[in-house]
Amino acid sequence: MNRTIALGSAAAIVTLLVAGVLATTLMAPSDPFDDCGGGQVAGSIGGPFELLNNTGQTVTDAQVITEPTLIYFGFTFCPDVCPLDNARNAAAVDILAAQGISATPVFISIDPDRDTPEIVGSYSENFHDKMIGLTGSPEQVAAASRAYKTFFSKNDDDPVNYTVNHSTFSYLAVPGLGVLDFYNRNDSPEVVAERAACFAKAAARLN
Repeated sequence: MNRTIALGSAAAIVTLLVAGVLATTLMAPSDPFDDCGGGQVAGSIGGPFELLNNTGQTVTDAQVITEPTLIYFGFTFCPDVCPLDNARNAAAVDILAAQGISATPVFISIDPDRDTPEIVGSYSENFHDKMIGLTGSPEQVAAASRAYKTFFSKNDDDPVNYTVNHSTFSYLAVPGLGVLDFYNRNDSPEVVAERAACFAKAAARLN
C-alpha cells in the first residue's frame, strides 16, 4: 500500500515538473529575429559615438541612426575596396526603398588626418543622396571603431599617399536596438537588402 502511494506521488511530482517545464518553454518569448538569419549580433557590437558631419557639426549616434542604417568604416583615398562596398550599400538602400523600407547608408572615415568633413561629405554624396559621411578627431574615430569592433592600421609607406588597412564589414543598426546584423564583402546588394528588410520589419513589430 505504502509503496503504491509512494510511486503514485513520485509520478505526480514528475508530471508536475514536466508540465512546468513545458509551460515555461511555451510561454518564453521567442527571439523576434530568429527568421532573419545572418550575424544577429545584438548587444555585442556598436555603441555611442560622437563624430563630425559634412558641415563640421558634432553629431551623436542617436542623431545619425534614426532609421535602419547601414554603417561602413573606410577612407576616401581607398582605391577599390571602399568604393565597391559603399556602392553595394547604396544599392541595397535603393532596393529597400522599392519595398517601402526607408534606410540610411553611413560612411565613417578611419583616416581623420586627410578626410575632413567637407571631403567626407562630398565623397558620400557621390554614392547616394542619403549617405551620411562622418569623420572626427583621431580620438573620436578610434572610439567609434572600438565600439563597432573594427580594425584599422595606417601604413607609413608614404607621408601623403599612404594607405590604411581596415576591416570591411557593414553593420545594420536600428534605433533603440543597436546593431542587429553585419555583412561581408561577398554579400550582394540583394542579400543585404533581404536580410536588412527582415530585421527592419521584425524591429518595427516590437514598437
